[in-house]
Amino acid sequence: MVEPATYGVVSGYGSDPIEKKPLYHFHPGTSILSVGSYGCNLRCDFCQNHSISSTSGNPTGPVMSPRKIVDDALQILNNTGIAFTYNEPVVWIEFMVKVAETARASGLNTVMVSNGYVNREPLHHLLQFIDAFNIDLKFFSDENYKKFTGGTLAPVLRSIGQIAEAGRHLEITTLVIPGLNDTEEEMDSISAWIAERCGKDTPLHISRYHPAHKRTTPATPISKLAALHRVASGNLSFVYVGNAPGLRLSDTICPDCGTKVTERDGYYSELKNLTPEGKCSNCGKIIYSRFTYPS
Repeated sequence: MVEPATYGVVSGYGSDPIEKKPLYHFHPGTSILSVGSYGCNLRCDFCQNHSISSTSGNPTGPVMSPRKIVDDALQILNNTGIAFTYNEPVVWIEFMVKVAETARASGLNTVMVSNGYVNREPLHHLLQFIDAFNIDLKFFSDENYKKFTGGTLAPVLRSIGQIAEAGRHLEITTLVIPGLNDTEEEMDSISAWIAERCGKDTPLHISRYHPAHKRTTPATPISKLAALHRVASGNLSFVYVGNAPGLRLSDTICPDCGTKVTERDGYYSELKNLTPEGKCSNCGKIIYSRFTYPS
């Protein structure tokens, strides 16, 4: 096998709250070692990490072995595993698989934060090793995918469905960009599709856009995010708004009885009213199927 230029080359590395991925329903309150490299298979003009995703030439940075990454993860207090994030993980899939194999043998979870633009067969291979995914669903329009990312919608929807069918933990993020995907009609379509294809308990993260890379559109209004949260909540049990301090739409409420089971302030989570199995202590509804009380 010819190793790609980015094999083992690290652009970002550090321990994060797992909520930062964002993953709110996968071992909430724990830490995760995050690692990324360079490159992406899309070309979004609003990319928040364009300095590493759209870099050209030979990538520079420390070169790390899978064993070193796993050993570091094992040393972190209250750490649940390793997250492949920052840039698009599928561009260094060979290295990611090696790390994931080593992590699994050491009892660690693995997480992939991805745009979902990947063919069925490589994703099938990854599903043997990756425990949890957060997938960006950028638009519900093929035209906008083509115009603003260089990709298309269908492969992303297929990937989301494939992950759901495999029974892996799945959360979805939509970055709301004014004038591109911020209508209530589009949010209703996105959330209704998720409910039908993946289940109404699939968490959806509505994220606030800020100007970045080639796009100078002003940041998403807070009032717009609140309105879209109301729309999505009509279809899904767990809808969250991110990058919007003060809006207070990141807590987890039991959809069956209304009990608050997790209160969040930024990336800090306070777990409450939960059984050791991750159920609502008031009514028994399963909130977190992948859950351990953080130490």
